[in-house]
Amino acid sequence: MKSMEQELLCPVCKDIVKQPIVLPCLHSVCLMCASEVLVQSGYPQPELPPEPNSPASTPNMRSPRQMRRPMPKSDRVDRLLRSGSGTYPGRRRKEGPPLVMLFHCAPCGRDVELGERGLAECMRNLTLERIVERYRHTVSLGSVAVMCQFCKPPQALEATKGCADCRASFCNECFKLYHPWGTPRAQHEHVQPTLNFRPKVLTCPEHDQERLQFYCKSCQMLLCSLCKLRRIHAGHKIAPVTQAYQTLKQVFDVLNGSKEQLSHCVKEIMVLLTERQTMLAQALESSRQRRAEALANQVAEKRSLLEHAGLMAFTQELLKENDPSSFVHAARITHNRLAQSIESVQRFSLSADPSFRHFQLDVSRELKLLTDLNFIQAPLAPVIDTQRTLAYDQLFLCWRLPQDSTPAWHYSVEFRRRGVVPGGGARGGIRGGLAAARWGWQRLEEVTGTCAVIDRLEMDSVYVLRVRGCNKAGFGEYSEEVYLHTPPAPVLNFYLDSRWGLHADRLVVSKEQRCARSVPGLSLLQAADRALTSCHLTADLLVGDVAITQGRHYWACSVEPGSYLVKVGVGLESKLQEWFHLPQDMASPRYDPDSGHDSGAEDSSDSPPPFSFLTMGMGKIYLPSSANSHHANANYRESGFTNSNGPSSPAGVTYPLPPRLGVCLDFEKGRVTFYDAHSLRPLWEGPVDCSAPVCPAFCFIGGGALQLQELVANRNANQTPVRRVTIQSRVTKLN
Repeated sequence: MKSMEQELLCPVCKDIVKQPIVLPCLHSVCLMCASEVLVQSGYPQPELPPEPNSPASTPNMRSPRQMRRPMPKSDRVDRLLRSGSGTYPGRRRKEGPPLVMLFHCAPCGRDVELGERGLAECMRNLTLERIVERYRHTVSLGSVAVMCQFCKPPQALEATKGCADCRASFCNECFKLYHPWGTPRAQHEHVQPTLNFRPKVLTCPEHDQERLQFYCKSCQMLLCSLCKLRRIHAGHKIAPVTQAYQTLKQVFDVLNGSKEQLSHCVKEIMVLLTERQTMLAQALESSRQRRAEALANQVAEKRSLLEHAGLMAFTQELLKENDPSSFVHAARITHNRLAQSIESVQRFSLSADPSFRHFQLDVSRELKLLTDLNFIQAPLAPVIDTQRTLAYDQLFLCWRLPQDSTPAWHYSVEFRRRGVVPGGGARGGIRGGLAAARWGWQRLEEVTGTCAVIDRLEMDSVYVLRVRGCNKAGFGEYSEEVYLHTPPAPVLNFYLDSRWGLHADRLVVSKEQRCARSVPGLSLLQAADRALTSCHLTADLLVGDVAITQGRHYWACSVEPGSYLVKVGVGLESKLQEWFHLPQDMASPRYDPDSGHDSGAEDSSDSPPPFSFLTMGMGKIYLPSSANSHHANANYRESGFTNSNGPSSPAGVTYPLPPRLGVCLDFEKGRVTFYDAHSLRPLWEGPVDCSAPVCPAFCFIGGGALQLQELVANRNANQTPVRRVTIQSRVTKLN
């Protein structure tokens, strides 16, 4: 315990703390030292209790500050932190602004605001008090005994029991004498003998005798039962102090467990290195033994070659023989031996490599791994992929982790709904804040991929989304919040109808019936051959395979920017069939029937038109000028788009083509509204005849292409949902 003495020193007096209190900056200081600092700063002297007469506060150990200060009465000890210390005596609240005390904290190096009540706002540091008391008894004053306060000297005995109610220490005989059996004193609380009987329970500094039983997670402060009822803590996360105690204990247990895990991991690495060293040493020794045996065999073979060298010398001497018979007799034997020797020399080769070059050990990679050895880090904040994230029938959120981030086991996706106003803007100010508070964060836990789908949404609402990763180290930081605006009406799912006898040479529908492409084809070449000054085009019509008979519906599509002319809108099912079976030749590019309505010229001006279209082409979108579309055009101009025809063009205005075009049909009101589907800003609104079933319609003039917005719900679907075909061909109707 001697090593922790530095943690028990007061930053003011540099001595062991006595009666420590916790400042708002979370540093602890002696209560008397805090009083002296305030007096030196010009504040009035606060009321203080005497220092505890514990065994650690004997005359030779007690601080000299205690001798300079008059001691208040002992009955004010328990009322210290609930008193009005730090305020002028007799001052009333209505006489002027409250006095705010500033305490210069030495560890912080700055002035800390104590508040109106001064030191009364600071709670006792009971934990530090207990640690100091155990430290003094264990290290400094373990031999100092607590004497009985009721024995008459010089026969005073050592105390063996303490009474928290009597606030005194007794020996065995005196305790029995003052706590006789069968009396109320016998029910007093027994404690260890001590001279410091201050209550070891934290009480509320604002409410007398109220214990601090709750913890506010939002404010990070202790509360009593009365403080919990205050409006300032309304909506905060408040838990019992026992629960907060268990949570913090688990944090320290995790810290201790991390230290043990670190030691265990290092030991495992050392054991593995030792085993690997032993294995490599055995392999090296085994190779050495094999090479030694091979070299020994080679030495024996070399010795046999030396014997063959003697045969060569014998052969040289044989050549000097002059007697023919003797030479012939000896030459036959010598020749056979010489042939065997030559054959042995030709077969001789090195049977063992004396070099050990391939036994060099490269540990550069392992050293780098050991150098980079560190604790597991939580994943960094994910990055939202704004190009793939969208809101349609459902919310589709896509993200990725930064390159230098640690991997994530799973993700937590959080979302909440914000209040919106008509027109798509989010409510601001207090009303928006209340709406956000009313719709709190909802979570999708343990999302394994890097995308998530959120369903059961409110129409025409703004949703806020964020995501964070989790691995063995815990949760990482949140990503930046993204805002997605849901469509103004339920999304209508339909496909392009290919049963109306499409011109295969001009109009092609994909196999999924979600895309269509129109090409000029042979008719354009033939028309150009007939007329040199202009050519005639044919309008190809394509409709959806559903008919709308009630309610409000929304759908979206994207038009290829290089398209010549593409019209997107709605129309009466019967009128569309008539127009399709009776196509009209129209001069291009001057043909534009009814300024965006494409029909209804033959109808009266009071009745709504049977068709309502918007024209797009060459990377532009044309918005007809009408009283009904004034508000929508104004909203679109606010988004920053320029008007190529001028702000006061009577024929309408053109804007850059948005990435996706949204269409919302209100069947009961007979109104159709076109949106920029990316930002859900209204572009144009107009009437349409809804006296009969109405269908989505698309018209192609010249080359062009469009694609229906795919439903988010169908992204992971294995099968295409069953289509609800309600449009009937003209032949069927005639029959």
